[in-house]
Amino acid sequence: MLQHSTIPLMRAWNSWSNRPAEMVFLPLGVRITPVLYSTRSKTTSAIEPRRDMVRLGRHTIDGSLIELETELSGTTVAFSTTKTDPFAIRSSWNGKVSAEWGLRFWLTLAISSDGGEVVVHDAGRNITLVKVGTRFVAVATAEAPVHVTGHETIDALRTDFEENGYFYTATRRSEAPLIALRFNLEMMRQGAYAAGVADSAELAIAKAQACLAAGAPAEIADAQTGVFEGALDAMRDVVAWNTIWDETNARSYTAVTRIWNLGKFAVWFNDQIFAALLAGVFDADLARENMATAMAGATPQGNIACIVTSNDAWVDRSQLPFGALVVWQLYQRTGERSMIQASYEALVRNRRWWQDNRDPDGFGLLSCGTSDVGEGLYKGTAFAARNETGMDNSATHDEAIYDPVTRTLSTFDLGLNCAAALDAEMLSKMAAVLGKHDNAREFAALAERHRTLISQTLWDESRGIFANRQRRGGFVRSLSPTSFYPLLCGAATPAQAARLLEHLSDETTFGGDFVLPNATRDDPAFADNVYWRGRIWPNVNYMVWLGLRRYGFVAAASKLASQSYDLFMKNWREHRIASENYNAVTGEAMDQGDTDPFYIWAAMLPLMAASEIVDFDPWTGWTMRHAGRDVVLGPMVSPSGTLELVVKSGTLVMTLNGRAALKTDLRTTLSRIVFANGRVACTIAPVSEAGFIELPGLALGDVLAARINGQDINYVSGGDGIRVMIAEHAEDRRLDVYFSSSSAH
Repeated sequence: MLQHSTIPLMRAWNSWSNRPAEMVFLPLGVRITPVLYSTRSKTTSAIEPRRDMVRLGRHTIDGSLIELETELSGTTVAFSTTKTDPFAIRSSWNGKVSAEWGLRFWLTLAISSDGGEVVVHDAGRNITLVKVGTRFVAVATAEAPVHVTGHETIDALRTDFEENGYFYTATRRSEAPLIALRFNLEMMRQGAYAAGVADSAELAIAKAQACLAAGAPAEIADAQTGVFEGALDAMRDVVAWNTIWDETNARSYTAVTRIWNLGKFAVWFNDQIFAALLAGVFDADLARENMATAMAGATPQGNIACIVTSNDAWVDRSQLPFGALVVWQLYQRTGERSMIQASYEALVRNRRWWQDNRDPDGFGLLSCGTSDVGEGLYKGTAFAARNETGMDNSATHDEAIYDPVTRTLSTFDLGLNCAAALDAEMLSKMAAVLGKHDNAREFAALAERHRTLISQTLWDESRGIFANRQRRGGFVRSLSPTSFYPLLCGAATPAQAARLLEHLSDETTFGGDFVLPNATRDDPAFADNVYWRGRIWPNVNYMVWLGLRRYGFVAAASKLASQSYDLFMKNWREHRIASENYNAVTGEAMDQGDTDPFYIWAAMLPLMAASEIVDFDPWTGWTMRHAGRDVVLGPMVSPSGTLELVVKSGTLVMTLNGRAALKTDLRTTLSRIVFANGRVACTIAPVSEAGFIELPGLALGDVLAARINGQDINYVSGGDGIRVMIAEHAEDRRLDVYFSSSSAH
């Protein structure tokens, strides 16, 4: 019978488990699991990153290409899996490096189903077949296996190898809950298999054999070349590899990492919403799944749990309220109102909870705390309260004292208050879209009040920077990049913002080759190089970058994006490491043990780089930047369909759903872009040299009006559409083109 029939078919075959080489057809629970055995070490490997050497390669979101390499006892094997359609996969292996005689190194394909159905091997046809309910899965291999054995489980197969070696025949079977097709690297150094799903045995066999015979498909195109080469590819791979199946809750979600062992599932609120943000670049459905997973932590009290795992739930505390920011960005990217509707009410309750539970003096600014609910680990301690910032051991907390009466820390936390102000602002925008105008006014006023308090209370004039502050005293000494978060929420005055820029480039504090350290370089905590004491965190860099963009500090934002990209690529290009955090002196990822090598929010570093070209900005919406340098970017999600962008020979061409939609040679930024029935519009930033904007597919007779800042302008036929000439100008200008809805756009 069908087990998980709601998973989109395009993703049904995928690397769902904690064994990345294992292919699972999720609707039926059928698994094809490679298992390696080395006679040299008398050990097996089911290729599990927590235990084995694994290098995760390219991985598309839908699983149409999955690549990895693994090593056991010095022998390296590479795997590549592709799809011909949603019901058929083809996988191949290649023994790249041998550390022992290939006859004694075995690669086994273990075929099983979660329901325990009997798997049958037909040696005469070289077909392995399993029936689940009324449906069949057939597996065909390029060469017949040397040996076929039957077992109850993967563990039983591994025990057979480890206790009896490779030259053992007593477990030969043609029917069992698990059939093991055994190959060795002497006879089958390279090999392949294919699996097909159908509603009869013969149809499944035919599908598998046809898929196997088709061979490997053509190479997929790089997602980003030219400027910031590989940024979008890396984001895709990090998202796809970390997207797994949560058996406990019967859901697909993008985990913080598929490598950590924190129980059967683990969800941090902030990590999960950032996973949704990243997934939304490629797949709106996966973004929705990740937001649903994040919002599942909403409590009856109103807060959203800091962390929920199969072992524990920290419902006494939350994490920084960035949920509305991410939902608003996803709404802008997809154009889907449902993105807002699904999370709005829970986010509203969460924002009100912060004000009701973390402002013990009623002053209007928030302090981190831990409520008297639940049984979460560390509940009622200073450490639990620090968890709400996510920056658990940050030196900015060193002077904070936990008050057991108010159950809060003694300090106003700058990062928390900026996130709360931004959260209210985004909720106001969301409420307006939903027609909840009273809520929109309420949250707009709350955001403004919060911004004013941040600007007036948390600005340290003597140092010229924002900082945490004791509720009844002075500023704390230690700083972190949250000092720049008032740019993110709009709290900094122009004078304050200008002084912040000075700190950003000061190499005694936050500047340097590798940025941004989460303790200033002149702080004794910086030398600790442990977690939030001195190391660089991708999520923090992203928020600072977003704030710089908001204030129009384009050059500073671009520099931070470029430095963040270089930091990421330093560890990614050769080693495929996407690290939880990085050394702020050397840029190394794995120089100490308190970091994960394949963490979801690492992809926020290349996200900044890709977003320098195409972005869905919280304030200016759909944005494209033409800096004159060649680039290929896409595909990615947009409100008007699948977007791809190419800049070549000075001309930018954007395609939507495979058709050219806009061309321009203007070296500028286009923002607030709209492609809707009967209208194309954008705001054109200042340009120093005249140029054109061309709308392919529009005939002159289709155009009803073309206007700049509301004034009619001339347009001519150009290429295969219309062309509007744009003169040099020093201010933003709004272009609107209206046309009959029957035309191509």
